[in-house]
Amino acid sequence: MPDSYFASYFAEHALLAEGWRADVRLVVDAEGFIDSVIPDSPPGDATRLNGPVLPGMPNLHSHAFQRAMAGLAEIGSARPDSFWSWRERMYALVDRLTPEQVGVIARALYVEMLKGGYTQVSEFHYLHHDPRGRPYTDPAAMSRALLEAADASGIGMTLLPVFYAHGDFGGQPASPSQRRFLHSPDSYLRLLENLAPLCSGHATRALGMALHSLRAVTHDEISDILAADPAGPRHIHVAEQCKEVEACLAWCGKRPVRWLLDNVDVDERWCLIHATHLDAGEIRDLAASGAVAGLCPTTEANLGDGIFAATEYAAGGGRWGIGSDSHVSLDLVEELRLLEYGQRLTSQRRNVLQDAGQRRVGDWLYRQALAGGAQASGQPIGALGPGKRADWIVLDGDDPYLASAGDDTRLGRWLFGGSKGQIRDVMVAGRWQVRDGRHELDDNNRSALTDLLRALRKAE
Repeated sequence: MPDSYFASYFAEHALLAEGWRADVRLVVDAEGFIDSVIPDSPPGDATRLNGPVLPGMPNLHSHAFQRAMAGLAEIGSARPDSFWSWRERMYALVDRLTPEQVGVIARALYVEMLKGGYTQVSEFHYLHHDPRGRPYTDPAAMSRALLEAADASGIGMTLLPVFYAHGDFGGQPASPSQRRFLHSPDSYLRLLENLAPLCSGHATRALGMALHSLRAVTHDEISDILAADPAGPRHIHVAEQCKEVEACLAWCGKRPVRWLLDNVDVDERWCLIHATHLDAGEIRDLAASGAVAGLCPTTEANLGDGIFAATEYAAGGGRWGIGSDSHVSLDLVEELRLLEYGQRLTSQRRNVLQDAGQRRVGDWLYRQALAGGAQASGQPIGALGPGKRADWIVLDGDDPYLASAGDDTRLGRWLFGGSKGQIRDVMVAGRWQVRDGRHELDDNNRSALTDLLRALRKAE
């Protein structure tokens, strides 16, 4: 391929697989993948990047439509609030949304994600049908709206259509509030089949599958779906709430993660979202499985879920990544900071999440989240290296705290003393999506989203 098909960039500091390197030349091909990475290189005619460069972060768990209710459920009541009371508020929002409205919400959300440092989103998508629970004329209408929103914003997407069939453990009937989510195994597999051509051969799209939770599926349904061996990553909500664990024990005598490990071939293809409440054996065996724990610290805190046993899980070599879930925050800095702070609060120690190979907590957190997020996304991302998609973020090189930091303190300065406001530029698949903190859709998104949110409020 002629040199004219390549673009070259120069970073004074870049986070590579082996650590921070200086004077790094990054060469990107016409398809948006990194061709070569050359440390200790002169800049030559390469485009200079105006600050430290890091791989873009994968966001491994998103319910896009829930962004529309962020901050609206923070009103107390006479009864204790919980995840379950929050869920009723969420169901009320679900009753009113059209594919077009979901597209507006998602497009604005994905731009906010880019500005927060995320360059790939795994969309855990269970809002499939019309308000009566009937498939749209195009059963994939909601999925298409999400894919189109991702394309418009420029973020990479792993679409995870969700199989959802029941209201509680043991195949209990779904409630009327859940009617928009429901599939049979056959209709669900047809949906995956219809979506596959939309995602294959696309640099920024991938297709996987998801089971909503053990509350929403039966063993036979899981077996039927997995027998078709759907391609891509496999995600499931599990053990988010104590009530869920207690109900699972009452149903089968086992905790949710234990039941899953005993009945399903959980391996590197799987991502267990939340997995908040684990006993010692589940921690050990989940870590050994090679699966990813999908942690969403700001949502888990907002919903009162509890604190994941990250210290014990990491000690067993467990893999994990981060997601923004209900989108009360769209800032990878907040997610990683809260993950570490939760461990500090429970252990009453400092600098908890690190190991003998990496004592710098910020570096350990960022690298682990990159690796787990890339695995759960099923995409060649999460690192600045040949063959990886050219996804990166550029921090503000003029920020005094970052400009004065060395390799040993740069990520600590940012993750424990900074914010997403220090993200200056964001590239996805070789194309700039955010420059100097702005996205080309900012004005249109602001107007369309304001109108939509006002309309939803009037319809309450």
